Amino acid sequence: MTLRVLFSTLAASIFMAGAAHAAAPDVALYAIDCGRMSLPDADAFADDGAYKGVAKNLVVPCYLIRHPKGDLVWDTGLPEAMADAPAKPPGMSMARKLTDQLKDLSLTPADIEFIAVSHSHFDHIGNGGLFAGSTWIVDADERAYAFRPEARANKIQFGAYSALENAKTVEIKGDAPHDVFGDGTVQIIPAPGHTPGHTVLLVKLAKAGPVLLTGDLWHIAESRAAKRVPRFNVDRAQTLKSYEAIEQLATQTKARVVRQHVPEDFDAMPKFPQALR
Repeated sequence: MTLRVLFSTLAASIFMAGAAHAAAPDVALYAIDCGRMSLPDADAFADDGAYKGVAKNLVVPCYLIRHPKGDLVWDTGLPEAMADAPAKPPGMSMARKLTDQLKDLSLTPADIEFIAVSHSHFDHIGNGGLFAGSTWIVDADERAYAFRPEARANKIQFGAYSALENAKTVEIKGDAPHDVFGDGTVQIIPAPGHTPGHTVLLVKLAKAGPVLLTGDLWHIAESRAAKRVPRFNVDRAQTLKSYEAIEQLATQTKARVVRQHVPEDFDAMPKFPQALR
C-alpha cells in the first residue's frame, strides 16, 4: 500500500467513525513547555540556503494526551536536568521541569501508561528514561536508529533515554498507523525522512476536532509552505513524500496542523495546565 492510499484510507475511516465530535471519548490534549532553543544561524534547517545567517527561536514542547483508557506522553523535550545546571548549553533554556509540570495534574512518570516520541533526537527523547516503566510505542526503524552504535557513543544524550531499551515496547512496522487506544482517537502515523522512523500524531478531540502534531516535519514556520528540507535529514526524497502524505491527510481530515517547534503554533494552544478538548 502506498503512503497516499494509506492516508486516504485513514482519513476516510476518521470520517466514518462519526462526524459528530460529541460522540467521541473524552480525550484531552495538553501542550507542555519543555525548553527553548535560540539559533543564531538557522542555515542547517534548509538545504536551499534560505536560512543562512538568519536567527530563529524554537520552542521544545512535550504533549500529554489523556484518554479514558490511559495517558500518553508524546515527545519528552530537552533533558530536565538542564533546569538545575549552573551552565546551560549555548542557546538552550528551560523554565520548568517536565516532572514538575506533570505534578500540576497530580501525575508522575510512573502514572503514564504510554510513551512515544516523534523521533529520537535529543530534544524529543531527552527525558525518555523517566518513562521506562511505561509502554514505549516506537517505529521499528526508529528504535534501531536510537540504539545504533553512533547513538550509544554520545554518552550524555544516550544516557537520557537508554533505560527505554528494556522498557515494554510496541513496535510499529511498515506504513500502517498505530491506533493507540483502539478507537481511532489517537494514531501514530509513519512520516519518515527526517530520521528513518520519524512519526506524527493524529489526535481526534470531541470539540476541537482532529489535531496533527507533526514532530520535526517542519522546524520553522516558513518551511511548510516552501517545502524546505533540513540539511541533516537522513533522506530528502523520503522527506518530500512525507510532506505530501501529511498535507493530504491534513486536508482530508481538516486537522489543525501543529508545527511543534514553531512558537506561534505552541502559543496558540491552551496554556498549561489547561487542555484542548
